[in-house]
Amino acid sequence: MKFHTRKWVKPEDLNPNKTLFGGKLLAWIDEEAALYSIIQLENSHVVTKHMSEINFMASAREGDIVEIGIEVLKFGKTSLILHCEVRNKMTHETIITVDQITMVNLDEDGKPKPHGKTEVEYVIDRLSGKD
Repeated sequence: MKFHTRKWVKPEDLNPNKTLFGGKLLAWIDEEAALYSIIQLENSHVVTKHMSEINFMASAREGDIVEIGIEVLKFGKTSLILHCEVRNKMTHETIITVDQITMVNLDEDGKPKPHGKTEVEYVIDRLSGKD
């Protein structure tokens, strides 16, 4: 799994227990899944359809740095199914896992659109012309 994004837990991210608010963390995950999918599918019209089992395993506190990891589980016809893990950057303790996040590729009218992708591609390869 590649960890693409880091977030610094700030006071405005905390719940009354002084730990990272779960809703804030899920918003970060949703944004990361969308950005990852947009880059993979080369289309800015991508939406979250489904998040499966979400497992909160540890807390993050103010000042912690968390990193968000995404990996592709499957390419569907119009979708991309991802797995996510968020961990503490310094200790590598897992904070949350999301077993499956289904992202759907859309056309300009908001309808599911086949993307034609079958494997993970890296932007550096696209830019250098490698296949």
